[in-house]
Amino acid sequence: MGILNKFRQGQIFTWSLLNIFFLAGCSFPQAETATNSTPVTNTSTGETLRLLYWQAPTILNPHLAQGTKDFEASRIVYEPLASHDKEGKLVLFLAAEEPTLKNGGIAKDGKSVTWKLKQGVKWSDGQPFTAADVVFTYKFLSNPAVGATTSANYEAVQSVEAIDDYTVKINFQSPNPAWSLPFVGLNGMIIPRHIFEKFNGSNAREAPGNLIPVGTGPYKVGEFKPGDTIIYEANSVFREANKPFFKRVELKGGGDATSAARAVLQTGDVDYAWNLQVEAPILKQLEAAGKGKLKISFGSFLERITINHTDPNKQTKDGERSSTEFPHPFFQDIKVRQAFNYAIDRDTINQQLYGSSGRPAANILLAPEIYNSPNTKYEFSPKKATDLLDEAGWKDTNGNGIRDKNGVEMNVLLQTSVNPVRQKTQEIIKQGLTAIGVGVELKSIDGSIFFSGDPSNPDTLGRFQADLQMFSTGSTNVDPGAYMKGFTCSEIPQKKNNWSKSNHSRYCNPEYDKLWQQSNTELNPEKRRLLFIQMNDLLFKDIALIPLIARADVNGVSNRLVGVDLTPWDTDTWNIKDWQQVQSLGSR
Repeated sequence: MGILNKFRQGQIFTWSLLNIFFLAGCSFPQAETATNSTPVTNTSTGETLRLLYWQAPTILNPHLAQGTKDFEASRIVYEPLASHDKEGKLVLFLAAEEPTLKNGGIAKDGKSVTWKLKQGVKWSDGQPFTAADVVFTYKFLSNPAVGATTSANYEAVQSVEAIDDYTVKINFQSPNPAWSLPFVGLNGMIIPRHIFEKFNGSNAREAPGNLIPVGTGPYKVGEFKPGDTIIYEANSVFREANKPFFKRVELKGGGDATSAARAVLQTGDVDYAWNLQVEAPILKQLEAAGKGKLKISFGSFLERITINHTDPNKQTKDGERSSTEFPHPFFQDIKVRQAFNYAIDRDTINQQLYGSSGRPAANILLAPEIYNSPNTKYEFSPKKATDLLDEAGWKDTNGNGIRDKNGVEMNVLLQTSVNPVRQKTQEIIKQGLTAIGVGVELKSIDGSIFFSGDPSNPDTLGRFQADLQMFSTGSTNVDPGAYMKGFTCSEIPQKKNNWSKSNHSRYCNPEYDKLWQQSNTELNPEKRRLLFIQMNDLLFKDIALIPLIARADVNGVSNRLVGVDLTPWDTDTWNIKDWQQVQSLGSR
């Protein structure tokens, strides 16, 4: 722990190291730059890079996106100031240097951070990128009328100011231990002021730039058919010489995960297939064909069942369902939630469907490892489940096989996206719940709809017009502050915020909120770490949601593609400028 002492110098615990200190095993990692990568030998510039995303992107504005698919597609065009690689080291994109105490970038009082920007960077339409674009991006995502989905990463920010064209200062409301949340990683992509300034309000979703974006990244969009195909072209004004390595990128959306795996591993029709949530034996068989290989890495993503703490079957006067105005008829009782938790057989789900690409989970916060609580454990016990429901007064009084109480039948609707693994998981969950006297209806929704940020569509995970829903998400930054904020009362999706917030369960516990507020200002890294574990344990104890499987990131990469370097702290496409084609196979 001596590295911390170096930076104390008679002050309170230095907070600037918190974001990456523990992840790096008590060493202070140096920032890497996104401009200094060495080209791989034996490669050539390819004509077309083919990507297959079985969940099709529907919007290319990352600050209005709900699903990972939309962040993935946006990241090919947009860039943040910096990001983190798989070791947790800061990698610079639009920033010229890493802020530190030594260079004055990090304020000694913890109340601000100043970033120096790269000069000479241009948007793909030729306009200069300046600090004004960073300032505008904050104004855009922090405007409540916009309903940005990334705003949780900026809650601690008081203001963002341009010191000059190439210097940005972020002022925090109070000493902030998570200085590298704003404008870093997939939630930190900078959008151009000159494209969006007329759409900084309730008209944000009408902006043409949501579909044909102008970015600073290696590629620009030539054509976009939402829910289908995106054609990217090399950005001719990209700042790095001789990059990117492909002239064109075709991102095809739709289909299913198994077909996507087959296309890259067996037939070789595509170069990269994303998010291969496919049964483990099938993946092994497809990989044996020898056309590609699987990249499997564990990060923070958790397959979970979200419990609706509000009633999806009642609606307010203005037609809003799953409103906090109406509590759920039986999930308000913690004994019922505990019973549902005991009735789910995680081991069977993992053994039959995930294999080495999954691990049964009890925690909600999985990574970095220092935040993974040792205090929780899951248990499959139908007997404990039935006993709890009996104690809560839910019994089958009419002999129809379904428990009831005060005239209310214990029927639930469980929804998720279309995917064979998820549909088979639904069946295992249904068997467990049916065995304890719960009536279960299953619903599958196309991923391009389920993960859409469209506020008018009732089938999105944000609208959550069901009792239970299943999907996967996790922390997208080495600092889990924004992720854990997603379970606070203020993050409940509602009609007034375009259902853009991330507390899909509509869970609200003032005790949890108090812990999060403490973590938001705690400068002692060890105390803050323990606060996050305490928050995780409270969510587990309260059964705010039901953790299922710690999911590995599983993707398929063609043997002819090199340079793919995945990180759990950004999109898979974060370093797409470095992806190259193996020369010996020639161009396609």
